[in-house]
Amino acid sequence: MRGGLEMKVKKSTLTYFPFQEIKTLLQSRQIQLPKQTKRSGSNPMEDLTPQQEEELFYEAMKGVTPIPKENRVGKGPKITVPPKFREKEESEALSRLIHLIKYGKGFNLMDTPEYIEGTGYHIHPDVARRLHRGDFSIQAHIDLHGLRVEEAKEAFEEFLKWAVTHNKRGLLIIHGRGLSSPSEPVLKKKVVEWLTHGPWRKWVVAYSSARKCDGGLGATYVLLRGHPVTKRLRQRPKSSSTELNLHSFREKENGS
Repeated sequence: MRGGLEMKVKKSTLTYFPFQEIKTLLQSRQIQLPKQTKRSGSNPMEDLTPQQEEELFYEAMKGVTPIPKENRVGKGPKITVPPKFREKEESEALSRLIHLIKYGKGFNLMDTPEYIEGTGYHIHPDVARRLHRGDFSIQAHIDLHGLRVEEAKEAFEEFLKWAVTHNKRGLLIIHGRGLSSPSEPVLKKKVVEWLTHGPWRKWVVAYSSARKCDGGLGATYVLLRGHPVTKRLRQRPKSSSTELNLHSFREKENGS
């Protein structure tokens, strides 16, 4: 018997039910729940004026005393660069800027987001970097700049067919940077697409953005194979034979 209310206690089991009688207590009003106050949808602090906010702040800060100066954490020592070192640093930066503008020294195309490179089946990425450095001579080139996409694709197809027929392995394709395009360089993107997703993919050893002397980011080097990759070679990499072919190609260039 608890408060004049008889409660039925179940037999002891291995499971503990601490709230099994809560419903009975609520129905008999033995437990009084606190009254809930209605909350407004808006934050009352948002309706305060700057003056009211300042008054609330000072009220909250009542009784707060500043920390004594001897107990405060002091600021670290201010480091000043001697004028002679600062002038030397500024002159070096200015000298690098002048050399960059006049001679292009200190600027690396590979560090820009416009730079592109890629390799064909089972080719090490270093081959694309060697192609960009100029390790392979350029034997033919074509200028697609200013053509519409349909015209450029037709010219691209004819050029690569001619290159394969005449055993031209190192090519330069000029497409422009597409700076006048409203969104992205169309021809540059299309050239990469034709090299990597079309029938010419099995002929491509590597491609990369050209050096500044050959058009820079507005042109692309392409290195072709002597023979297209067969289906069997696509599935089974033969990097050693590929490297040998590249070395023999380089030796042939030097000898010619």
